[in-house]
Amino acid sequence: MPHHDTDLAIIGAGPAGLFAAYYAGFRGLRVAVVDSLPELGGQVTAMYPEKLILDVAGFPSIKGRDLVDGLVEQANTAEPEYLLDRTATDLTSTDDDVTISLDDGTTVTAKALLITAGIGKFSPRPLPAGDGWLGRGMEFFVPSFAPYAGKDVVIVGGGDSAFDWAVHLEPIAKSIALVHRRDAFRAHERTVQTVRDSSVEIITKAQVTGLFGEPTVAEVEITVDGQEPVRRPAQAVVAALGFVADLGPLQQWGIEVQKRHVVVDASMRTNLPRVFAAGDITEYPGKVRLIAVGFGEAATAINNAAVVIDPTAHVFPGHSSEGS
Repeated sequence: MPHHDTDLAIIGAGPAGLFAAYYAGFRGLRVAVVDSLPELGGQVTAMYPEKLILDVAGFPSIKGRDLVDGLVEQANTAEPEYLLDRTATDLTSTDDDVTISLDDGTTVTAKALLITAGIGKFSPRPLPAGDGWLGRGMEFFVPSFAPYAGKDVVIVGGGDSAFDWAVHLEPIAKSIALVHRRDAFRAHERTVQTVRDSSVEIITKAQVTGLFGEPTVAEVEITVDGQEPVRRPAQAVVAALGFVADLGPLQQWGIEVQKRHVVVDASMRTNLPRVFAAGDITEYPGKVRLIAVGFGEAATAINNAAVVIDPTAHVFPGHSSEGS
């Protein structure tokens, strides 16, 4: 079966993993990147490529897909070896190297491993009334806004994704109703206020209890607590109810895990030799899960891994803006 030798293996091709690939090249390391998704960009590509991201340094706002495009272009300067659409199933870590086995039989041996797997594999929480409607007018994610132009849209959920999609779809949809089972929301307060000030109808203490139409959805039944169900036109339903994360085989590798996150120290080291982690998957006191934080953790991990890979190297590489 195929075997790859490299200096650094990275599990996870989201923003933190892509920046880590670039930074590994900056440190003169050969790098291989593994991801279970068929495309680069991780959750950003899979879940919200059209969403405006507001907390990345240097960009007042940037679409998810544009951020990923820039990160891929940057990472490609390191000429990484991409091993996509395959999952790391086994890990062997010694004082000399790390070997990971993939689900297609491929093995990768590296001098160090960096885990930037975000929340691991994720699957959307189902809409109870939506069984059998996926692809027939109901979706869990909104990879493109164009299909919603001129439609009556019902968004189910009260988190950031639900409100973000309400903000972005409101200018192009015929109408939008946002349905949430409680009257309190998990979304950012500023985004909630933006939706309240828009034409979006917010329906709380309510659930979507039925979808109707053939072959695609044409009506949605909404039931407010203590009231009779009401049907309304809807040609599109977005079930933004969050997702269930699963670290998968990683939990069997002997890595210290706390509440589905990998425990690291200040240098981003795990409890296993030559194994580091960065990004949303990490846990340490004071951890803040932002893309911007993941970039910094990736640089910290790479600089410390560089010394493990080559003991004559220095943790601090010098500033990238310095002349040669």
